[in-house]
Amino acid sequence: MNYMTINNRRVAFTNEKNVLSVIRKSGIDLPTFCYHSELSTYGACRMCVVEDDRGRVFASCSETPRDGMVIYTNTPRLQHHRKMIIELLLASHCRDCTTCAKNGVCTLQKLSRQLGVMEVRFENNKKQLPKDMTSECIVRDPNKCILCGDCVRTCDEIQGLGVLDFAFRGSKMQVTPAFNKDLAQTDCVGCGQCRAVCPTGAITIKQNVGAVWRALADNNTRVVVQIAPAVRVAIGDKFGIKKGENVLGRLVAALRRIGFDEIYDTNFGADLTVMEESKELVERLESGENLPLFTSCCPAWVKFCEKKYPEFRKNISTCRSPQEMFGALIKEEARMNAKKDTRKTMVISIMPCTAKKSEITRPEHFTDGEQNVDYVLTTTEVTRMIQEAGIDLAQVKPEALDMPFGIASGAGAIFGVTGGVTEAVLRRLVNSNKVEDLEAISFTGVRGVDGIKEAKVQLGDREVRIAVVNGLQSASEVLDQMKAGEVNYDFVEVMACKRGCIAGGGQPVPIGPRTKKARLEGLYKIDNLAQIKLSNQNPIVMTAYDGILKGKEHKLLHNEYSAGE
Repeated sequence: MNYMTINNRRVAFTNEKNVLSVIRKSGIDLPTFCYHSELSTYGACRMCVVEDDRGRVFASCSETPRDGMVIYTNTPRLQHHRKMIIELLLASHCRDCTTCAKNGVCTLQKLSRQLGVMEVRFENNKKQLPKDMTSECIVRDPNKCILCGDCVRTCDEIQGLGVLDFAFRGSKMQVTPAFNKDLAQTDCVGCGQCRAVCPTGAITIKQNVGAVWRALADNNTRVVVQIAPAVRVAIGDKFGIKKGENVLGRLVAALRRIGFDEIYDTNFGADLTVMEESKELVERLESGENLPLFTSCCPAWVKFCEKKYPEFRKNISTCRSPQEMFGALIKEEARMNAKKDTRKTMVISIMPCTAKKSEITRPEHFTDGEQNVDYVLTTTEVTRMIQEAGIDLAQVKPEALDMPFGIASGAGAIFGVTGGVTEAVLRRLVNSNKVEDLEAISFTGVRGVDGIKEAKVQLGDREVRIAVVNGLQSASEVLDQMKAGEVNYDFVEVMACKRGCIAGGGQPVPIGPRTKKARLEGLYKIDNLAQIKLSNQNPIVMTAYDGILKGKEHKLLHNEYSAGE
């Protein structure tokens, strides 16, 4: 163990990769804009500068800790530097904070207040640039960009897309797609991970709150809402509730007060997905065609595969995602009961994912010419609706979901974490709810947060080879290896976001390591406490197959993916 002196106090360190990590370990939250532990070190913002005993000033994020170092984090010289950096950033920044989507959660706003920057002495002569509203998932406002590069490195290093990069020089520098294209003209898959790391309002979620409020006010519209598994362990963050706590009951109560007519669980759609995807896997294993089977739950992954690896399009499962299966089910029920209830049925999804906004508009997610899901609200948007309604989620008494689609298995709940879809499918195929059998599946290697995980499972007389992937850069690695013949799998689960939907682009931010861990453990806790562990043991699922879905399984639950949009 080595030691350094920080502000006259001795601090031990071992394998920390930079001085910044040691400083934060000591209890000092040194400000940063451009530093993220999962990204490469950029060192551009200079907010984390420190001073050593020789008067040298350097960025702590890019300095390797050494035994015997003596550093200071808050000298008058450093205070002056940081305040000047903030003031210069504000001088070239759009300052409509009161109407900004990031108001209250903006890092620039937070640090301005923290460092006591009370005025900006410099005039903003920067030319106002147009917003990019072309994406169905996110909005890009270059006037609020502080050139920290977080979105650039996330898109390149985590997602392997490189849609955004720096252009021009000096005062004219900006972050933009190549040739200043609109996002809709690029290979952007709408995952929203750039938005999740953006410290300001430069990249925000495309809002659908207004349209949903209007639907709720229409007496001739029946508004049905479904709640995705990862939402229930994240939305509490913004209401002072313990991170990772399951607040589904409170959320249901809040949504009822807001005016939703029926409130159901997307986990029910996940149970349908397990039933159909496990069946499809068995069929492909028996025929030997189009293996491996790729999961189709993540729309950002599907779009990525279509754009970057079209030769693997045939491997994507024909199953619709859980939200689309559920939407198709509700719309079919409405068509069957049209004479009894003449109201228009509108399906709203509450999702942790910005890419889901794009998924619902794809032609294959229409049934009989009707869109299965009408609007997607992210967790962040629903938080806003609850706050607009004056509801304190922490004070609301929990209520139950509506029937009949309010019952779901624990297998459906773990769809929100990487490896969850695979584990749920394996449970269905093994078809045992014995504790030892469930534990054996969880210990195969499908759990964990590594970018690429491999597992082998014995199903009958066949050994099934599995890969579980999270992060599109990791997906590229696996697909490149498959193309080269270096690896072979029978089943591949891919989620675009690192760690899965718990860290989706529509979730409340910031999403640090402790937050991600708490959300992951929260979903597994839901599964642990669930009385129904297997999707095929959900009695309402079996009732649906004998009723609404009978003879229409393929029509309502499957589609064929086509290249492009």
